[in-house]
Amino acid sequence: MMRGASRHSRRRRLARIVCVAVIAVMFVEASRGHARAASDSPIRGYWVARAALDSVDTVRRVVNNAVAGAFDTVFVPIALTADASRGFDGAAELIREARDRHLRVQAWIDVNRVAVGDEFPASRAHVVYQHPEWLMVPRALAPELLTMDPRVPAYLGRLSRWTRSNRDRVDGLYMSPLDPEAASYVAGLVTESVQRYAVDGVYLDAVRFPGSDFDYSRRALDLFRSFERPRLSVGDRARLDEVEAIDPFGYPSEFPSEWAAFRQVRLTALLTRLHASLKLINPLLTVTASIAADDALAREEQFQDWRAWISDRLIDGVGRRNGNGITILLAPDGLLPEPTLLPAVGQASVGGSR
Repeated sequence: MMRGASRHSRRRRLARIVCVAVIAVMFVEASRGHARAASDSPIRGYWVARAALDSVDTVRRVVNNAVAGAFDTVFVPIALTADASRGFDGAAELIREARDRHLRVQAWIDVNRVAVGDEFPASRAHVVYQHPEWLMVPRALAPELLTMDPRVPAYLGRLSRWTRSNRDRVDGLYMSPLDPEAASYVAGLVTESVQRYAVDGVYLDAVRFPGSDFDYSRRALDLFRSFERPRLSVGDRARLDEVEAIDPFGYPSEFPSEWAAFRQVRLTALLTRLHASLKLINPLLTVTASIAADDALAREEQFQDWRAWISDRLIDGVGRRNGNGITILLAPDGLLPEPTLLPAVGQASVGGSR
């Protein structure tokens, strides 16, 4: 069992670096008249691996591969780190090359996921070290972490080890959207990053909770307690105080529906903030978000109220992956047909279709 999980994890880590282009993604930028007419039709997107941004040679190779494979759009990963633009800026170089070859560009940004898999940040200036209290905590680990100060190194160390040992269900460290300060921080980073680059749209990845058993951090529990307590009678407050004395999860346990709604609403509030900020940068930007392939999983486990996101015009479309690893974007009027086969661009370590 463990060996199988280990092999699966190695394959997943490898897939982030080495992608083979085998089939195209079809993508609708459902702009509702806000953007140019060309964006209303499906596009063929080439997903750029982060490793492709390391040098001019790899940047040129990925653009050549995209053109050779009959793709018309590249999805460029933009890192939300304080020092992302220092030294060689591979994203900027790739965008320049793509424009020269008449390709459209989508910024591909992780939102709540701040560290991927085993790739935990080296810089001590990274938010995971500066604000570990903002990181989501799984319920299974919460009893242990609730007794610790988030500022001590052992806190982050324990959370990191748990994440590594549970790669089959969580793919990195996630920032909690429940904390207003954390949400402001994330929204600011996304805005600053997009302002640096001339892109046609933004694809927001990892706008989610890893599972319904996240976030049981001390900060999150305190926020929910503060939200619910004013609604209670004096007697109910006294009863909950007694419950909390023996069960740190007293409020989520007593109010499971409200706890789920609290997380869903706060995640939507973060997306609302992101949408407003991005449209201020450029009203013509299309904003799309990645969601779980299964509707029930998206809604009940990851708290993605994506149908409301579309109806409220917080996003222009959503991306989801089917069993073949293909990303299919939905327009507000429903699911697109399965994508058609395009010429394969050959094996490369710089990117591919998804």
